[in-house]
Amino acid sequence: MIAREPVCTQDAPAAIGAYSQGVQAAGWVLTSGQLPMTPAGDLISDDIAEATRRSLDNVKAVLAEAGATMADVVKVTIYLRDMADFAAVNEVYADYFPAPPPARSCIEVARLPKDAPLEIEAVAWKQD
Repeated sequence: MIAREPVCTQDAPAAIGAYSQGVQAAGWVLTSGQLPMTPAGDLISDDIAEATRRSLDNVKAVLAEAGATMADVVKVTIYLRDMADFAAVNEVYADYFPAPPPARSCIEVARLPKDAPLEIEAVAWKQD
């Protein structure tokens, strides 16, 4: 069995359910889906670009706590409430990842926790 450790940082919002902000195991770091919430718990929902930045900053904070960076990310999944926001999200997203960018899926969903406009999760590989 692979040992896994939870990742917890005050630089991202606390989990709002029975899950960890992230988990690391055997060199992998997996973030839970990060809503566009400030570490204090305020939801950003009226500006999709700002919401995207906040979600990615949360991903970045969870990775940093585990000793990883955005350059270590190999896969990202974005859940969008409205696919019409794809271009705006993509523009902000491109600022966060060095070339070549990680693999990515972007999925339109009917509803997200707290009625957020998006949620972003990442998988990173860090060499010890």
